[in-house]
Formats: sequence, structure tokens, C-alpha cells
Amino acid sequence: MTTEVLCVVGARPNFMKIAPLMAAFAARPIAAKLVHTGQHYDPAMSDSFFEQLGIPRPDVNLEVGSSSHAAQTADIMRAFEPVLDVQQPRAVLVVGDVNSTIACALVAAKKNIKVIHVEAGLRSDDRRMPEEINRILTDQLSDLLYTTERTALDNLLREGIAAERVQFVGNVMIDTLRAHLDRAVPAATTLGGKPPRGYAVVTLHRPSNVDSPAILQRLLETLAEVARTLDVVFPIHPRTRAAAERLGLSGLLAAPGMRLLAPLGYLEMLGLMRDATLVITDSGGLQEETTALGVPCITVRENTERPITIAEGTNTLTGPDPEKILACFREILANGGKRGRNPEYWDGQAAVRIAAHLRGWLDAGSA
Repeated sequence: MTTEVLCVVGARPNFMKIAPLMAAFAARPIAAKLVHTGQHYDPAMSDSFFEQLGIPRPDVNLEVGSSSHAAQTADIMRAFEPVLDVQQPRAVLVVGDVNSTIACALVAAKKNIKVIHVEAGLRSDDRRMPEEINRILTDQLSDLLYTTERTALDNLLREGIAAERVQFVGNVMIDTLRAHLDRAVPAATTLGGKPPRGYAVVTLHRPSNVDSPAILQRLLETLAEVARTLDVVFPIHPRTRAAAERLGLSGLLAAPGMRLLAPLGYLEMLGLMRDATLVITDSGGLQEETTALGVPCITVRENTERPITIAEGTNTLTGPDPEKILACFREILANGGKRGRNPEYWDGQAAVRIAAHLRGWLDAGSA
């Protein structure tokens, strides 16, 4: 069968986005194949996400592994080009903003193959973030752009992208959340008993927070302060653990009330967030997931590419400022924090809308 759409995943944030798309394409039907670049450094964790989310096994695995941004992007490009020569797809679909996204979009565009970007138009306006560069360039290369929130269109128009190339469909990551919420592993199972005083879930991995000794120390001291009131459940990223050890900050990770966990599977993490008092994070995806779950979120970044989580959701930006973090934390404990509302089209049907539109786009000969 001729490949109509070659879908690309590479890192953990992609897996939650591709799962509902592959299911919707099979139902439409759209002849889609899946390429896993292997950007994610932990094959065991990658496999667990595929199994838990019911993602079909990749038709191709490039197995590029971890490296610097430049080397990894180049490795993906070199490995992806011969795949296109063999598969000859009508279009390449990429999701999100990781290195696999820009690398495969660039190779496809140079070979005059149409590019489709799911989760287009999100902007933090902070070009120090590698993901921001990936987002901007991928959108410029794309022929068809699917957005998660209406404000994304304004960003794309400002960058000279024609409105007719853009389609507002909603958030495919929320499709995955809603489809699997009933299967989420209860926090009490993951933790061996739910803490009676409640708990905060923490994730930290961004270089701006983890690679700066002063910022990381302040953040860990702040978490230790939070842990005096609530247990702090911290599935710790290897990068963060290594940085803490290198900088002599491991003692803060062992403060009373701190509960370090290895990186978790999707269903375990979903259960932890669902049952949490609040989440403290620098992740983009968790800002969206907490909004969908109605769980207050403190984002320790100066900006966000997901402003709808602030305007309509449960998210508050504090930056890595201890006073702001603790003030927000106390407000959540006192008054329950922001509960927000479910944004438009975050209804579990985004992938179905994409498949319906894409089928028409392909039938019209657009690719």
C-alpha cells in the first residue's frame, strides 16, 4: 500500500500526541506509517509508553540516541533521508517541538514532500529555548498547520504564514489523557500508600533551571521548604539528579518529606497528577495536563508557549523565584488555587478532527 503520511516521533512528549493520531488515521482510513527517530535516550521508558498508550510498533526506528542539539539533529536528518527515498510518502507529519520535529520537517521540505505540523503556532517569545527555535522553523517549513488554541493563529499570521494553511483542531495530548484517565495508576499504588497530608508533584529538567548552580540550589531549597508542609513527590530526571550530585546539592534532595522516584510511565504519572494537591514544573506538557485535570500548577519559568493554561486553566507562572513560588503555594493551600475551565476543543476529539480534515486535504490533491 502506498504510504500517504509518514508520522514521526522521537521523544517522550511526542508519544502522547501520536497515539490518538495513529488510531484516528486507521479508522478514517489514512495509510500512515510510523518512524521513531530514537531521540529518547531510554529504550525501556520508550517501550513502556508505546505499550501503555497502544501505539503501533514503529515501521522504522532510526535509533539515533542522545547527543548535543546540533549532533542529534544532524544524525536524525542523515538517517531520515533514505527512509523518505524508500517510503515515498505524500506527506510527513511531525508533532511538537523536539529535535526530531525540526530535523524531519527540514529533510522532507528539501525533498519537496509536504510537511504537516501538529501543535503549531505555540510561542514563548524566548529564543533562548531550543524548543522555540524548533517551533518557529518547523512552522515556516509546514504546508499544513494544526493548532491547539486559537491564539496560535495570531502568532502564525504575524510570521507571514497564510491563514488557509492553518486549522484549529484542539489538543491531541488531551485526547490521550481523556482516553486513559480511567486506567491511570492510583497514586497510592505508585507511592505505596497516599500521603495523609497530601503531596505536590515536581518535575524539573530545563537547562535554564538545572544547569545554573545558583538557580538549581534556590529551587531545591524551595522544594525542601514545601516538603515541610506537603510531601514532595519528585520523579527526577537523570539530568537533574546528575546536576545536583555534581554541585553538591544531593542533601537537599534528601530533605524530610522529599520522595524521589525514577522516571515514570504515562499511566503512573497521570495517576500522580490526578490525585495531587498541586504540581510544580518547568514542563510544557504538564501545564496542559494539569489544566485538563483541574489541578493547580506552578510553572517555574519566566514564560510559557501555552498561554491558554494561564488565561483559562490552572497554571501560574512564577519563574524560579522562591518568594513567588512559596506565595503561590500558600495561596493554593489556603484557597485551593486556580481551577480554571476546559479550553475549547480540549474534548478528546482533536485527532478525529485532524483525520477528517487531513483525509479531505489528501483527497483534494494537496499533497
